[in-house]
Amino acid sequence: MTDLMKKFQLTDGFLGHYQKLAKDVVIPYQERVLHDQVEGAEKSHAIENFRAAAQMLREGKVDEEFYGMVFQDSDIYKWLEAAAYSLHHYPDPELEAHCDEIVEMLGSAQHPDGYINTYFTVKEPDKRWVNLQEGHELYCAGHLIEAAVAYADITGKKRILDITLKFVDHIYDYFVTQGIAGVPGHPEIELALMRLYHFAERQEDLELAVHFIDERGLDSDYFVKERQKNPWTVWGADAQDKAYTQVHLPVREQTEAVGHAVRAAYLYTGMADAALVTGDESLKQACQTLWHNITERKMYVTGAIGSVYEGEAFSSSWHLPNDTAYAEGCASIALIFFARQMLELELNSKYADVMERALYNTVLADMQLDGTRFFYVNPLESVPGISGVAKSHLHALPVRPKWFACACCPPNVARLLSSLGKYAWSVKDTTVYSHLFIDGKLDLRASHGAKIIVDSEQPYGGKVSYRFEADNKSAPMTLAVRMPEWSAHTEIALNGSQIEYRTENGYALIERSFADGDEIIVSLDLSIRRIYTNDKVSANSGRTAFARGALIYCAEGVDNNGAVLDLFVDRNLSYTETEHEQLPGVIKLTVTGYRSVGGDSLYSYERPLLERQMIDLVPYYTWSNRGATQMRVWLPEA
Repeated sequence: MTDLMKKFQLTDGFLGHYQKLAKDVVIPYQERVLHDQVEGAEKSHAIENFRAAAQMLREGKVDEEFYGMVFQDSDIYKWLEAAAYSLHHYPDPELEAHCDEIVEMLGSAQHPDGYINTYFTVKEPDKRWVNLQEGHELYCAGHLIEAAVAYADITGKKRILDITLKFVDHIYDYFVTQGIAGVPGHPEIELALMRLYHFAERQEDLELAVHFIDERGLDSDYFVKERQKNPWTVWGADAQDKAYTQVHLPVREQTEAVGHAVRAAYLYTGMADAALVTGDESLKQACQTLWHNITERKMYVTGAIGSVYEGEAFSSSWHLPNDTAYAEGCASIALIFFARQMLELELNSKYADVMERALYNTVLADMQLDGTRFFYVNPLESVPGISGVAKSHLHALPVRPKWFACACCPPNVARLLSSLGKYAWSVKDTTVYSHLFIDGKLDLRASHGAKIIVDSEQPYGGKVSYRFEADNKSAPMTLAVRMPEWSAHTEIALNGSQIEYRTENGYALIERSFADGDEIIVSLDLSIRRIYTNDKVSANSGRTAFARGALIYCAEGVDNNGAVLDLFVDRNLSYTETEHEQLPGVIKLTVTGYRSVGGDSLYSYERPLLERQMIDLVPYYTWSNRGATQMRVWLPEA
């Protein structure tokens, strides 16, 4: 998939803007945060932790103690991965030099046996591999692996890969050769090892990934026994909560997504990749079952997952509260990873539909429009004075902070935006699948004899053009274009004339020898659509949400006289579409509705009056960019 990212160069479209924003603003900003150079931001200290670890290895002492979370190292690794992708799109000798300095810093913090982790080197040197449930050693190792693969692949420099392979060999020796029992408390290394296997083609990396997948849940009491053996703990997690860490059952017997949502989706991604490589049908079926459970029972309309604060976790089926939604940014990114890997197992548009939904809504909403502030939690309803204030809502902030003490989401957003090309396409033999409608140039001259130039109006316009530049007179292939579920009527034309096409698993298959200059035009239906929830979702009873194409809309108080909680949508809807006055390039919807007018009493025997009111709606990803204000995705009907 990284190869496809390298072959697809985004141009100056909607998502191309975000990729350039990542290069110009997000990556430099986050680098300053990692160096503790952003005034008013939560302290990171991640760079200094590595310097302290290097000093500990040299001198046996440190001048400055470890600071931050047990997984603080992973912030640097994700940033480095994002920087690597950016260097491919936008070569930058200065940024590359900064990355090389960090790589050398990593090497200086590596133990002779290959082990790397600043928390356990500086703060708890005698607790290595003692508490896998909480220690996050394998989680951090996974993010190092992903960074190493990306940086070595993009730059051709092998220093970080050598460092990482030495660490992976240490892990393999410990858990496989020596046979020490253990599974990661926070899955991530599974998908990372699969990436390493695809890149380095080392059989032991595949073996280690499959080992961790196969071992999970075989002994559901593993973490209980681990705690009994050594009571040392990081933050006192409940070892008896087996679902939280997905060890309640062997993975092939798991039928419901449970526990920490990010951990789950990372695990499922690794499982799907392992199923593809090994041909393990039972593992594939487990992934399909878990996918269905997530997307048909536990996913928000914005593509967010993990509905409860307690454990950052999946809740019961149909439990999707709006104002207390956890909906972590990392969870939607992990869902995108899972969706992309499922497309490798089974080319079906349902996976790309969810990938698009999560990207355009939750992931983009996770970051302020200027790229310098971030959400961790992405609620679907926000009320200043309650959100971020009430004890039950402390997690659901109404405005984005500059950084977090637990800062997993910001660098995750950076690495996703910088690698969007790998999610846009698949190539299977002579068929080229277009999953996401992103402006750019796909260079398939080496394999298919052509470039495909994509000019997309998405997400605000419905026209998508695929123009072919063929090396020879023609380039025989099948272009498979996703027919998004939100487009009720999709038309396809070749060189100005409508054409017949067949569909398969949600893709329009256009098979021909494409001549130089041939152009496929796909016209997507952007009609406003109302969305209703299954009656089992109590939070949305009697409510509706609005979508225009891939974008989910919401009402903000700043556009509606300061309040949205008293707004009702007219059942007999009419609407207009105009460009937003304060958000350039953004299409707002204005729909007919009512405002409830009542008294100040907590309860009343008088039915509130409904006054006619036009309601302005904006794309969900743009909310909270104009100060703290009420926000609601699901609006009651009247």
